[in-house]
Amino acid sequence: MMGDSAAGRLPRLLLVEDSDTQALRIRRMLESQGFEVERVSSGEDALDLLGRDIPDLVIADYHLPGMNGGQMARQFRMNASTRLVPVLMLTEGAEPGLEREGLESGADAYISKSALPEVLVLRIRALLRESARQGGGEDVRPFRRARIVVLSGHSDTDERRHDALVDILSRDGHLVTVEHDPAGLIESGWLDPDRAPDCVVVDLVTDCFDGLDFCRRLDALRQRVLLAGDVPLRILGFSRQSDYRREDSVRLYEAGVDDLVPEDIEPDVLALRIRVLVRRKLGQDEIRRQDAQRQAHEAAVASARREASANAAKASLAEALEQANRELARANHALIEAQGKLVQSAKMASLGELVAGIAHEINNPLAFTLAHKDTVERGLERLLNEDALSASGDARQDVLRKCSTRVGSMALGLKRIQNLVVSLRKFSRLDEGSFQEVDVPESFDVALALLTHKLGSGIEVERDLQAPAVLYCQPALMNQVVMNLLSNATDAISKEAGEAFGPERMAAGRIRVRTYLLAEEDDQSSDYVIEVDDSGPGIPPEVRERIFEPFFTTKPVGAGTGLGLAIAYSVMQAHQGSITIGVSDLGGARFTLRVPYRPLEDMGLTEQVSILPLPQGV
Repeated sequence: MMGDSAAGRLPRLLLVEDSDTQALRIRRMLESQGFEVERVSSGEDALDLLGRDIPDLVIADYHLPGMNGGQMARQFRMNASTRLVPVLMLTEGAEPGLEREGLESGADAYISKSALPEVLVLRIRALLRESARQGGGEDVRPFRRARIVVLSGHSDTDERRHDALVDILSRDGHLVTVEHDPAGLIESGWLDPDRAPDCVVVDLVTDCFDGLDFCRRLDALRQRVLLAGDVPLRILGFSRQSDYRREDSVRLYEAGVDDLVPEDIEPDVLALRIRVLVRRKLGQDEIRRQDAQRQAHEAAVASARREASANAAKASLAEALEQANRELARANHALIEAQGKLVQSAKMASLGELVAGIAHEINNPLAFTLAHKDTVERGLERLLNEDALSASGDARQDVLRKCSTRVGSMALGLKRIQNLVVSLRKFSRLDEGSFQEVDVPESFDVALALLTHKLGSGIEVERDLQAPAVLYCQPALMNQVVMNLLSNATDAISKEAGEAFGPERMAAGRIRVRTYLLAEEDDQSSDYVIEVDDSGPGIPPEVRERIFEPFFTTKPVGAGTGLGLAIAYSVMQAHQGSITIGVSDLGGARFTLRVPYRPLEDMGLTEQVSILPLPQGV
């Protein structure tokens, strides 16, 4: 509190004086000396004020209505919140023993009202300095007056017995209530922590109720308070003189009574006994509060340490996670590059296998284009020759017609060569790795154009394209998968023909390409399905388990890389799809590709396609 004064706040004084004239004089004098003064007229009012705000110092007249200044000071010293608040006691004169009584009650100084104002101010400043040195700035909580309940009977004798006690306890500053119905108290829940009394005085002499039974029930209830970690109330009992003897008082203490007094005890002595119980109760409350405060402080310190440790661990973990993310990003980038190179290598390997056939396909149109070029040149020379110019018009028309025919054949051959070159470019491009809308029939055209020399005239390719023409996928990777499946089907048919009739016999068989949409169980999505069937010998069951392993191949050495189906498997995984192998109704193998299909409206298409049921054999 004084720490606030040092920071610029005026010291706050509480003046307890019942005389308006004296209070006005003292207040004006103190305010002129730089103090902030609040005045009340009784000790009870002073205790009520302490419940809201605690001053830096209390100046109190000893002679007050109700409780006197000594009793008020005693209440100050019983409460931890006001224990160190200095109390300066005022009196009218040097009454014998009054100063001693005031100091014994807990006052810090004693001064006459007739003393010089300078002396009063000096004593106040000295007490404020002493309060600051003793730690007057410690944590302050609201002042609480002790609560006492007197359980009395209804008879006139019972009431007279307790009137004097209630008067003494009230003058001591305690909040005293008198009750007559023990059963009602138990049932009303008055033992709640916010309003439970500190001490209960039970009349064990009255015939209006069974005081011993009430003590037992009250003791059982306060055991719950004790188990909850709170400080239980105290019980003091009036007993008959005969029960006060040692052998008869045992049953009373066993019922839960903390202190026992005879019924003829003097009221002031009884008040002292109650003060002892209340002081011990309030002291235990304070110890429990300090212990709870200490535990809360230790928990806060431990929590702060844990939080600091956790923050350090989080920072370290975040740094490690960031480093791991960077390494993972680098590894992922390297993996993507390696996958791209692997796909391109597989493409180049496939192109290497197709080079001879493609060269043959280009050589045929190139040969007759060159031959037709010579025919056109000779015809043009004849037209430019003077003899030819004198020839009839019909002869010139025949020459021009022949040249025109040959030019058309040359254009057809050159167009065929151009298609082959375009197909090679589409197949080998690496920049088509992003997802986009792909024309599936065109992908089949590209693959079949490059496989024309392998298919020959004996292998028939059937198309059953019922799915939409547009599929959202990676064009280059999808072209690679389709090329591998069609090439493998052609090789399987050719291998079977070679084994049966010899290498000179032209391969004959059927390849069927089928597309359709397949609904999922929830009918909310569908898969785009591509099937490639062939009439070859099929794939043995023992080979199917390894067919998608990298570098595994059933072809002769130098005839295959073993990467085609492995890449096809990884491509389908990248599309969140699948590739499976089964038996075709054509007699050979069936490869089934399934990839998620985006709804037509999301792709901006209007074509309506029926979703087919799952075919047999898939």
